[in-house]
Amino acid sequence: MTGWLLAAAAVLAAAALGRQAGRAARADWGAPWLDRLDGLNRLFCRHVHGLRAPLLALPPEGPALVAANHVSGLDPLVLAAVSPRPLRFLIAREQYARWWLRPFFRAIGCIPVDRAHRPDRALRAALRALEAGEVVVIFPEGGIRYRTERRRGLKGGVAWLACRTGAPVLPVRVDGVRGAGRVLGALFLPSRVRVTAYPPLRCAAPEEGPRLLARLHDLLC
Repeated sequence: MTGWLLAAAAVLAAAALGRQAGRAARADWGAPWLDRLDGLNRLFCRHVHGLRAPLLALPPEGPALVAANHVSGLDPLVLAAVSPRPLRFLIAREQYARWWLRPFFRAIGCIPVDRAHRPDRALRAALRALEAGEVVVIFPEGGIRYRTERRRGLKGGVAWLACRTGAPVLPVRVDGVRGAGRVLGALFLPSRVRVTAYPPLRCAAPEEGPRLLARLHDLLC
């Protein structure tokens, strides 16, 4: 009898959580199960990682680039939790290749980056996404930067994309992650995450790319 009661309680709790996740969802990912995951992620970031931030000021439609610093594996979840629109993430191929996460990454449209061989393929996939009016997230540091690591120069992909599409670039800084420097471990260490979004930047011509990168470096690094 006790087992049945526990099972019933678990079902009721799951149903209640599903309803809360549905109410918390803000972005339309094109599938009910993804929308519920969107809401669940927002609840997770709010209650486990103390995230209190307004939604990013993205255009309601059309292409946009989000350029963010990269301190941990929690960063994509945080960015999704403050976005009013679905996001297309450029992620390292070795992360995309994890068999137990690959179907999810594929479902949300992540773009794998092979940094050792033909990284240009990922940029061209991102270019097509922007031309289709989507929001693309790029971490221009090229990987997680550890606390003790010296400041890096930024990769030029964000400027290449911005100059070719005219998409606005929204610089976003993530701070307060307790598990900084970790990939999966950062998800399970409660934090007090802060998100700072700066006014959008533009790149009207290729010769403006270096200036865009310098400004992003000042804001994110």
